[in-house]
Amino acid sequence: MSQDFHQEEVLERPFDPRLMRRLLAYARPYWPMFLLSILLLVGVAAAELARPYLIKVAIDEHLRGWAQKDPAARQAATAAVWRLAFLLLGLQVAGFALGYGQSYLLQATSQRIIFQIRQDLFRHLQWLSLSFFDRNPVGRLVTRVTNDTEALNEMYTSVMVNLFRDLFTIVGILVVMVRMDLRLTLVSLAAAPLVALSGYLFERYSRQAWREVRARLSRINAFLAEHIHGMAVVQIFGREGREQEAFDRVNTDYLRASMRQLHIFAIFRPVVSFLSHLATALLVWYGGRAVLDAEIPLGTLVAFTSYIRSLFGPVEQLAEKFNILQQAMASSERIFSLMDEVPAVQDKPGAIEVGRLRGAVEFDHVWFAYEGENWVLKDVSFRVEPGQTVAFVGHTGAGKSSIMNLVARFYDVQRGAVRIDGIDVREMTQESLRRNLAVVLQDVFLFSGDIASNIRLGNTALDDEAVVAAARAVGADAFIQRLPGGYRAPVVERGATLSHGQRQLICFARALAFDPAILILDEATASIDSETERQIQEALKVLSRGRTTLIVAHRLSTIQHADRIFVLHKGQIRESGTHQELLAKKGIYYKLWQLQNAEVRTA
Repeated sequence: MSQDFHQEEVLERPFDPRLMRRLLAYARPYWPMFLLSILLLVGVAAAELARPYLIKVAIDEHLRGWAQKDPAARQAATAAVWRLAFLLLGLQVAGFALGYGQSYLLQATSQRIIFQIRQDLFRHLQWLSLSFFDRNPVGRLVTRVTNDTEALNEMYTSVMVNLFRDLFTIVGILVVMVRMDLRLTLVSLAAAPLVALSGYLFERYSRQAWREVRARLSRINAFLAEHIHGMAVVQIFGREGREQEAFDRVNTDYLRASMRQLHIFAIFRPVVSFLSHLATALLVWYGGRAVLDAEIPLGTLVAFTSYIRSLFGPVEQLAEKFNILQQAMASSERIFSLMDEVPAVQDKPGAIEVGRLRGAVEFDHVWFAYEGENWVLKDVSFRVEPGQTVAFVGHTGAGKSSIMNLVARFYDVQRGAVRIDGIDVREMTQESLRRNLAVVLQDVFLFSGDIASNIRLGNTALDDEAVVAAARAVGADAFIQRLPGGYRAPVVERGATLSHGQRQLICFARALAFDPAILILDEATASIDSETERQIQEALKVLSRGRTTLIVAHRLSTIQHADRIFVLHKGQIRESGTHQELLAKKGIYYKLWQLQNAEVRTA
């Protein structure tokens, strides 16, 4: 996606046959339900069409007899009117029953379709590469799965099937009107060209207005997601006033766009309503004279006035249906654009399904950049033997975390190769590769649930005993047992009620429970206190036993035990050796050590 990070995509065409075909593909498995819904709509439309005609029959054929003085004729007319009244009541009941069944069936079917779209969308999101999430704000992606899918629900229920109802109603009314009186039909349709013109103008101007509304709404969603996530920073630095002003600008843009859309919508419906009343006035003027001249029966004129209101009803609803269709087309374009997003990292055809790896990691002349040729790693080569503990240190931006991302194959190298046990990671399936890895990051992420579920992460093979054993091994069991509920203690979003050190220990327990061949610690000890650091150092001895451990460290005191330390500078390995060997060289590592020790002494 090349557009601005917070900018929403816009739809160039109000109706795209390609998108509609994909939407219909989701509806295809439910075609029997849609067909039944359409048949029920035919019954509803037929009941509505019959009512004005029965009133016409009552007026023209029976009320005249009731007005006669002959008692037998009055009695026959009364009986006929009663029969018609009961027939009208029966039609009303039947129309209600058919309408209820049709509405329920249509809504239930639509919900099943939207359920499947959401399932497919979330499944695809989980397989997209991290580079995609680097480019797209959370607010936009949440909008795809929620607001945009709901817009499709409206399209399936309000437009796709009910459009048949409008079509049946219009065609049925025209057929009945022509059969009753052709002249009155032509008079009734005198305003039709003006209605068509107003519909064309509405579609033209509302399209651009709708684009602006969707673009502004996406900006609001992205703004809210970003600022709610960063609320602690906003409050600490006293940015509430300025952020309120920024939100006011974004919100005001959305209000103005919405008002423009409402203005166009507010003009169209009164115009159609006026044209409907104009057609009714012409009908009464012409038909009234014809009734007075005894050219047509009164009941026919009454039926025509009822039919003309029903004829213009679907036209008046055109604005609402067009808005829904426009929204559905825009939403479907965004949804299918997301579904069509090709992961930057994919399994090759015939990729190897590896089992338990030994953990030999090799970088062979690796060049890597997140964008273009802005190289983060430049000709990096090293080898880690199975079971070794290796650390990577260096200034911010030196490329330490990028090495970890490449081992896990979150990104692919541009040149060179990353191998594990002699196999290029690009030749393995991502799933089997990552089954052999466990990653603990500085920015710990816990899911809503409880402590046990965050250690287990849905792995049903891990029973409660295994969860407790993993927590006890890393020193997390003591504080977990003190929590109300212990391992069933609730965890709120991102583990906000736990300290950073406690969250880190839970993640260590999670890593140990999954028993990886390769353990990756990316600044996992950067934001903890000294007491927790001692706990983690003890936990590391347990974690690293029998497995390859790769550590990105800022605090050099935490990696003195490493079998080998690589010092990176500007994307290249400048030094390597043990802690004592690097100190003896008095190079970059020595300067970093001296600097940190000076900071500790000053503190």
